[in-house]
Amino acid sequence: MAATRRTNAQRRRTRRAVGIGVAIAAVTAVGAVAGWFAVDAMLRADAAERPAASGSTPTPTGTPTPSPTPLTPAQQLLAGSTDPNTCAVSFAGDGVDIAPVLETQGQLYTALPIPARDGQVFAGWYATTDDAAALSIPGRLNGADAVACDARERTVHAAWMAPDANAAAATRVPILMYHQFTTRPEGESGWLRGNYAFVGDWEAHLAYIAEQQFYLPTWAELSAFIDGRLFLPDRSVIITDDDADPTWLELAVPLVEKYRVMTTSFVITVNGAGPELTPYVLKRSHTHDMHTAGADGQGRIVNWSHDEIVADLETSAGVLGGTKEVIAYPFGHHDDAAKQAVADAGFEMARTIEPGYVAIGTDKLALPTVRINYGMTVDDLRKAIG
Repeated sequence: MAATRRTNAQRRRTRRAVGIGVAIAAVTAVGAVAGWFAVDAMLRADAAERPAASGSTPTPTGTPTPSPTPLTPAQQLLAGSTDPNTCAVSFAGDGVDIAPVLETQGQLYTALPIPARDGQVFAGWYATTDDAAALSIPGRLNGADAVACDARERTVHAAWMAPDANAAAATRVPILMYHQFTTRPEGESGWLRGNYAFVGDWEAHLAYIAEQQFYLPTWAELSAFIDGRLFLPDRSVIITDDDADPTWLELAVPLVEKYRVMTTSFVITVNGAGPELTPYVLKRSHTHDMHTAGADGQGRIVNWSHDEIVADLETSAGVLGGTKEVIAYPFGHHDDAAKQAVADAGFEMARTIEPGYVAIGTDKLALPTVRINYGMTVDDLRKAIG
């Protein structure tokens, strides 16, 4: 076989030599320029056929190294975190141009924004585009929900509605007000009997709210709703407790954790902030040391000077980590001077004990409430909140 390959190669070289000779002859017969072009082509072909010299290495052509795919904004956020529970939340929807934020899986959302869009009312963040289109309460996400991600990322979807549709919904939001709790079905005795909710009724209330999938607005959402910037469904409710009484901590809070229903505890901070028992209890101010009678028998908040009220509220906010969303007036007492002092202390809202529901345009410094008294059953609650 080797001999055959050598013979074939010799024949090709002989034919090529003959061809080159013919081409050279053509220089004379046809003309110098055209002939030498033919010679050059033959010489190039001959060089290509010859094997490389011994010891030489062909130049590799190789495949170019591809450029790395750029990281998405969410991936860039995650690249800076080593916490496996970190989740990058991205925002999608018409008119939405918001950078992703980092949240922590298993913890409550802390950074869901309330965007604005000309001629539209924001209608919330939703788990899917279908939920957003349907304004589905079970699919709506806010600070009352725990973060759940897939591969450390998730996208939430915006919904919008026309201002006329938001007004036509005529949503009314109840703020429930509880105080103390008792394990005695027959209730407590004394003049504060009405303040003590039977813990069995309390659990039934939480179970009803959870099972019926009521929406639990944050205070920031309630503020935006009052301004007409945010739609809230009619099946919304805010649950509050006054005083952070020991019975609240011992009897009520464990059931809040069990049902994972967001509540707010209005704390008298002269007694301290109290223990951190569950993320489902927000702590807000019931003032620092104004939950006592003033000179005229009314609460200190309608007796003290403007500067004294502001200083008290500043102290209270400091005990609670600086939050200034909302206070509850001690005993419900307030007047225009008290409202002004609350605003000057940097608080946006204040809850009274006056009966009623929050609607678009409600006075933020005089939020009404639905008082829960001893003996109120689930049927009573249903009548009050739907």
